[in-house]
Amino acid sequence: MKFALALLCSLAIVLTNLRAAEVGIVSHIKVLSDKVEDVSSMEAWKKSFIKDGMTDEQKALAVWTTVVKFRHQDIPPIEFLTGDGGDVHDPIKTFNVYGYNMCCCESSNICALARYAGLKARGWGINAHSVPEIEYGGAWHLYDASLICFFKKSDGSVAGVEDILGDVSKWYEKNPDYRKNNDKLLKFMRDNGWKNGPSILANTSAYDQNGWLPAATHGWYSTMQEYDGRGGGKDNKAFLYEYGYSQGYEVNIQLRPGERITRNWSNKGLQINMDGSGAPPGCLTEKVGKYAAAMGDRAPGRIGYGIHDYAVPFENGSYRSGALLVENLEDGDESVHVKDPTKPGVLIVRMASPYVILNGVVAVGCITPEHGEIAVDVSVNNGQDWNEVKKVHEWANGLSLSKLIIRHYSYCVRFTLKGKGTGLKNVNFEDEVQLSQRALPAFDTGDNKITFSAGPDEGTVTIEANNAADNKGKQLTYADFHPVLDHVNKMLVLEAGAGSITFPIKTPGDMTRLRFGSFYRARDAKDGWDYQVSFDGGKTYKTIDHAAGLTGNGQCKYVTFAEIPPNTKEAFVRFAGQQRNTTMLSNFRIDADYKEPAGGFRPVKISYAWEEEGQPKQDVHIAKSAEDAYAIHCDKKPLMKSIVLELAE
Repeated sequence: MKFALALLCSLAIVLTNLRAAEVGIVSHIKVLSDKVEDVSSMEAWKKSFIKDGMTDEQKALAVWTTVVKFRHQDIPPIEFLTGDGGDVHDPIKTFNVYGYNMCCCESSNICALARYAGLKARGWGINAHSVPEIEYGGAWHLYDASLICFFKKSDGSVAGVEDILGDVSKWYEKNPDYRKNNDKLLKFMRDNGWKNGPSILANTSAYDQNGWLPAATHGWYSTMQEYDGRGGGKDNKAFLYEYGYSQGYEVNIQLRPGERITRNWSNKGLQINMDGSGAPPGCLTEKVGKYAAAMGDRAPGRIGYGIHDYAVPFENGSYRSGALLVENLEDGDESVHVKDPTKPGVLIVRMASPYVILNGVVAVGCITPEHGEIAVDVSVNNGQDWNEVKKVHEWANGLSLSKLIIRHYSYCVRFTLKGKGTGLKNVNFEDEVQLSQRALPAFDTGDNKITFSAGPDEGTVTIEANNAADNKGKQLTYADFHPVLDHVNKMLVLEAGAGSITFPIKTPGDMTRLRFGSFYRARDAKDGWDYQVSFDGGKTYKTIDHAAGLTGNGQCKYVTFAEIPPNTKEAFVRFAGQQRNTTMLSNFRIDADYKEPAGGFRPVKISYAWEEEGQPKQDVHIAKSAEDAYAIHCDKKPLMKSIVLELAE
């Protein structure tokens, strides 16, 4: 009996190892610390911050608290996709990739999260500032996570923008010499003088004794000017404004054999605006304010640096399960060669990064007999078009891809091998990425619970682009994804009473869901966009939802559709519009999730590095199942250094 059980156990181990050997990619790898909330997706954020039984006021406060915790007031990152100047207006991307932005971005973050939590939200343009409001209890309430403040009325409820505008205006009527007088306001607020100002502003704990707000970039004096009634609206007044956002980005860490992601609690001076697209943020070198530590920030800085590298494993053909395409190639022990010399051999490798790419190189080890060559091409629009990098005839130690892939989150590289005996011996990718230190799973003194998980076995193909022609060359435009336009002009405005824009999207594996939406404008109640999908090559369309007017300057709407027919790898997503006044798309995003053809679980190696009182510390853990938990103890306050993820050998 004991022998039989031992034999069964041995067989189980063998089968497990065989299954692991067949797995080409592990998806949705997540390492969490009990000291940092999970904000890797909208769903994860909601699970972390929105609890059963919360009142709407508590939900609103949770939204505000999240944005205060995970973003810092600084010059915004520019991706040329969304926002009023191409800055990033995606809360999950902000929290995980950047960790800093300015007031219009913060307002969009608040609105996106509040609506996801089931609350109504809107934005305001006031004097030299942008702020959001959340509605509950029959009233609107200001929650400013940019300058880290909100104010309460005499009944204890959180005041709205119009409440503050009214109270500040009344104070100025009694004290006209202070209006537009920065120096007098600064002097007035010191030594608790601000408590003698408007009653709504006096009823807060946001200001310190001398009237400064928590980040110390602004104070009572600036609040008094921001809410003096001015703005960019009609008659130079404060006005309602939708700070259009994008939704759909998620942190999906995927690993193949030979692939590794290193995330550092430090940076080397690289950041998204470094190519002249914008000014560098101060938090590249400066520490985030004391308020951040009080709200749980255990990182030594804000802007982090990462390396995503992949050594394509040609040994015994194991690279095949991690490739997008392998065509007319035969495998050697440690290389691949053209199989039929009368035709080219093709290898396509996709690099999908959870963080924005700043620089990238690929090293190519060639086997090129006489007349043989290998063409290296890059695609940043999901393989629809290719850009030549170089034709190589000998070993190329570092082909730069940076100009083609900067500001992207994925790209494909195609190797086209021609000639008898032509082959590849080594292919090594190394991408430098930007990330936010704030969202990384940091430690504190004492015991730290580390939770590991992996799955579902899914990847994502994304279409996101801008519609401004002057941004071409800095970012993809919608035209790069080859849509079909029907009575829609180059700025994605309808030219007739009805029209549409249709995008084709393909996935390497069976499609599991479509997540898509837009920041749109529909100025008449009868204007709007139907969100539609087709799975029969565009012969028929199903309307998923309707993005309706009346929107003012715009509105955001995002949907998820999971009723995908079996074995679907291609779909069409259509925005079909109706127009009486003005109907347009300001920006959009389409995410097609799919089942990874070679997806599954393999053991993952997690390597932490930190210091305690200058002494280097390290912890290496192998997660042997898709769900795992362990503890790391710190005797002294840790200085976080890095976390490295790779598949265990």
